[in-house]
Amino acid sequence: MSERVFVDTNVFVYADDAKAKSKQQRARVALAPLIRERRAVISTQIMQEYFSSAVKKLHLPLERARTRVENLARLDVIVIRPELILGAIDLHRLHKVSFWDALVIKSASAGGCARLLTEDLNDGQVIDGVKIDNPF
Repeated sequence: MSERVFVDTNVFVYADDAKAKSKQQRARVALAPLIRERRAVISTQIMQEYFSSAVKKLHLPLERARTRVENLARLDVIVIRPELILGAIDLHRLHKVSFWDALVIKSASAGGCARLLTEDLNDGQVIDGVKIDNPF
């Protein structure tokens, strides 16, 4: 099986952000093979954050934002469970990353992903066995 890759919210938001043309293009190029090959992994956190950003930042109508979240739900989705939250608290404490970033990392690890696409952490850094890859 090919490498599974966890995708952070910002990559999906940029893919839909017509005002950030360069990042939009990079996000779409990064996402296309992952989605086509069914290697993209997200969590329930990503779905929630995407909806909030789509409505607030992208000003998408509620129904369109909901449809986008329905599309995200077709990917491999890691459900945030108590043990992931507790593990994220430990990563937050040990690695000095925000709790929300730690939860993304913990979800990536739980999903068997060796790589995390995000702009929110240091490119090339490895935390909890997950390598950070900034596509921007």
